[in-house]
Amino acid sequence: MPVPAEPNSAVWSAMGWDGKNSLVSADLHFARIRRHAEILGIDVPEDLSDIVLAGLGGLEHPGEPNNSPDQSDFLLIVEVSKEGQTRIEPLTIEKWPNRPLSAISLAAPNWEQPVRGTKHGDWEPHRQARKIAIENGADIGLLFEDEVLIDGDRCAPLLLDSDGVAYHPRSSDGALDSITIQSIKPGLEEAGIPVRMARITLSMILRASEMVVCGSGMGIRAIGTIDGRKIGRPRGPLFTAAHNSWMEVI
Repeated sequence: MPVPAEPNSAVWSAMGWDGKNSLVSADLHFARIRRHAEILGIDVPEDLSDIVLAGLGGLEHPGEPNNSPDQSDFLLIVEVSKEGQTRIEPLTIEKWPNRPLSAISLAAPNWEQPVRGTKHGDWEPHRQARKIAIENGADIGLLFEDEVLIDGDRCAPLLLDSDGVAYHPRSSDGALDSITIQSIKPGLEEAGIPVRMARITLSMILRASEMVVCGSGMGIRAIGTIDGRKIGRPRGPLFTAAHNSWMEVI
């Protein structure tokens, strides 16, 4: 998406699209857009969902669909500017490897409250984090502030602690409220894995049983290493339960 100059210049979300008339977890995405728009001082059209759904039929595919069974065909960016204009843009989705991913730790952008934790207009630092990760031979970048995990470059982290609880970063620490985690949470808890927010420190990560990252484009991916250090046992019970729940969602 274009890079607006200020965080409160736009609010947006990225959701899976089948290339036809179906969006993944659309109601949750539209609800988050409205929550974050209120924080950013942006007026969202009352009929935003109708505008977007009506526009799907006229969209051209941006390329070949992703044919991975655990990923959507395309992503759809839905953005509302501070002037109240709605923009929808389809994107192709990267096909992720069927192996545990490597991650590197990077500094999290230090946006001030109340911007922190919203899908605001200045998302360039996340794109740069991903670029740096790739340049350093890693699959993804994980964003830390004072050794506290905040977010991923295009994903939300979720770890299984030794107490059997799956933890994800707190919104009070600046984390985005992940639609993917929200959508798979019922399935995880049905599988006996409670899901909670927590202040996730580096020491907590290093003792974790397992770690995954979640996103509308990537689905569920296991983390194998962070900065070359092995994290738990990848593709264990957390991955299995999260992946199964995600397959039900999409």
